[in-house]
Amino acid sequence: MIRRLLGVLGLAAALGLGSCSQKPAPAAQPTEIIFGILPAENQASMGPLWQPLLDEMSAQIGVKVTPKFLTNYTSLIEAMRFKQVQMAWLSALPALDAVERSDAEVLGRVIQAGGDETYTSVLIVKKGSGITLDKVLACGQKYTFGLGDPQSTSGTLAPMAYLFTPKNIEPAKCFKSVRNASHQANVFSVANGVLDVATNNSVGLLFARRENAKAGNSIETIWTSPPLPESSIVVRKDLDPAIKEKMRQFFLTYGTGVGPTADKQREVLKGLTYGGFRPADNSYLDPIREMKASELLAEARRGGDAAKIAKAQAEFDKVHAAADQKRAKEPDV
Repeated sequence: MIRRLLGVLGLAAALGLGSCSQKPAPAAQPTEIIFGILPAENQASMGPLWQPLLDEMSAQIGVKVTPKFLTNYTSLIEAMRFKQVQMAWLSALPALDAVERSDAEVLGRVIQAGGDETYTSVLIVKKGSGITLDKVLACGQKYTFGLGDPQSTSGTLAPMAYLFTPKNIEPAKCFKSVRNASHQANVFSVANGVLDVATNNSVGLLFARRENAKAGNSIETIWTSPPLPESSIVVRKDLDPAIKEKMRQFFLTYGTGVGPTADKQREVLKGLTYGGFRPADNSYLDPIREMKASELLAEARRGGDAAKIAKAQAEFDKVHAAADQKRAKEPDV
């Protein structure tokens, strides 16, 4: 009986070792990929501009790519976190949030139609209003002000980090009223006199002037930020690696080369106001990490809590040191 028991245990051990040596099953290839997009304009006008690119992507990677248009960055990031969206086109700040909260990674970045790799945040006013940047910064609760989506790089983070925070200005105390809206809504609100001043960006103004020349041409810029990292393409980390590589190759080759196909692709990019794609990884978002850490430190200082200030200062020092180290390694141009 003892011999039989030892034999059974030996067989069980052998089976156990065999099961441990088996390789994990490869990631299942998806049958559909949902591509999250926060349109610069409304979905009705932006949908047809995106569809040709998505149709070509579907054909090249062998999986249907379906667009999902969402109304704000928070909804898009949460959809990715809960696996309702597998990839997304995001500006830099929400892309960083997706990396930090939604198990995402940067697959690539875009460049503008003219070849620029950055864009800028702007403050806009109605032409002929007489409103200048000095008057805006004088505060006094004189003007109505429009920020962008709270998660917008150019609509909220950049004007706070580069303009208001360095001058110790809190918009809620500076202006008569403050509201958050999309870039498109801010253009129309300023053009129609609903808002005195609002944030926007250089790409959004191109869309505005193309889609509604009257509104777009009735505004002017009174402040421009330093260059900001352009939008990036992010994907969930758990997406099949083979599919991710096909996606990467699709974007990096889209609109390149010669011939009718490449010419048609460049026309699609032109409609989106972009010129193509370049390789990128999560380090592409480092400037946003630095801006975000700066804002969190400023917020902690305004709150006056010593512990929160120390924590925010330590995080800022860490991010700033990493950014300085990276900048030191970059070649001069």
